[in-house]
Amino acid sequence: MPTAQQVPDILSPEFAADPYRAYRLMRESAPLFWHEPTQSYVISRYEDVERVFKDKGGEFTTDNYTWQIEPVHGRTILQLSGREHAVRRALVAPAFRGSDLQEKFLPVIERNSRELIDVFRSTGSADLVADYATRFPVNVIADMLGLDKADHARFHRWYTSVIAFLGNLSGDPEVAAAGERTRVEFAEYMVPIIRERRDDLGDDLLSTLCAAEVDGVRMSDEDIKAFCSLLLAAGGETTDKAIAGIFANLLRHPEQLAAVREDRGLIARAFAETLRYTPPVHMIMRQSAAEVTLSSGVVPAGATVTCLIGAANRDEARYREPDRFDIFRDDLTTTTAFSAAADHLSFALGRHFCVGALLAKAEVEIGVGQLLDAMPDLRLADGAELVEQGIFTRGPQTLPVRFTPVAG
Repeated sequence: MPTAQQVPDILSPEFAADPYRAYRLMRESAPLFWHEPTQSYVISRYEDVERVFKDKGGEFTTDNYTWQIEPVHGRTILQLSGREHAVRRALVAPAFRGSDLQEKFLPVIERNSRELIDVFRSTGSADLVADYATRFPVNVIADMLGLDKADHARFHRWYTSVIAFLGNLSGDPEVAAAGERTRVEFAEYMVPIIRERRDDLGDDLLSTLCAAEVDGVRMSDEDIKAFCSLLLAAGGETTDKAIAGIFANLLRHPEQLAAVREDRGLIARAFAETLRYTPPVHMIMRQSAAEVTLSSGVVPAGATVTCLIGAANRDEARYREPDRFDIFRDDLTTTTAFSAAADHLSFALGRHFCVGALLAKAEVEIGVGQLLDAMPDLRLADGAELVEQGIFTRGPQTLPVRFTPVAG
């Protein structure tokens, strides 16, 4: 089996500076290798990552989440399997699709986006990360849950701490301790609210979760708290980086930005291509339930497998000119890009496909559309450099732009 010595280490500064170069080397010369620091087998080819995610034969589990996310979230739907997983997903999924999404939450999304844009609409300048992307999805989720948006700073601190814990591949003890403190703080904040809401149901998502019942099963306070924690972190961090990534990619490709501005129906294409080209989440782990032979080698039973989404989404065997951002490419299907039939891997696949994919799509379509309306001649600020940061999750850290204000 190829060894990690042949490619840049995923914990190295060289990798962090440009993971895509390292991904290319991995796919070519070390598509499956043992990584000692994370005690995992690392895979990078589309074919292999797709197989692990789809898991048609029950060869891969999410047992790794017991140590990877339970310390910060509690036990979540991601760790469940079989009927237990199906029932829990049936309890939460309706809120993220269909009439609930259309009628209850699209107005919430529109309002929260507009409120943020109103702050900088007349100024002619903004940092699309600090002023919008990092705030928008967290505000939406808090509003959906019926929580006080005045607590935004706490929500943001908590989800930043959780994401740092999940991405703590080097095992920094301070990061681990901060993540575990967040679990306690979030529970102290959230459980009393859940109990109050059970006694006084409203029209918000938290009330829906409190009242939901499938086959006689209802969610416990702990179930709901863990799901809300997961929702804030997963929904905040990923949509935050997706929105920033869309604008970074479009600003680098002015002709595609102009096309999207002209035809807002292309926003979904720009989102799908951004998920492929610069995914917010670069790696997801799974556990092997048995010895498995992948295209690139054998994974023993009981092993942790690090699936490199960022590498698989740029696999030359799957996409033509994969290192080129192109919202018009014909080898990425936009109509299925936000469903379990997606042919990019950024929402995972199979039974653990991201339950919030359609919510993310709605947030992106509304948010990007409103931003384009408010900034008709959007351009990068003079001297600004688009620098991505992150290993586990990755995106622009800052995105300073200028525009001519329009009446809003």
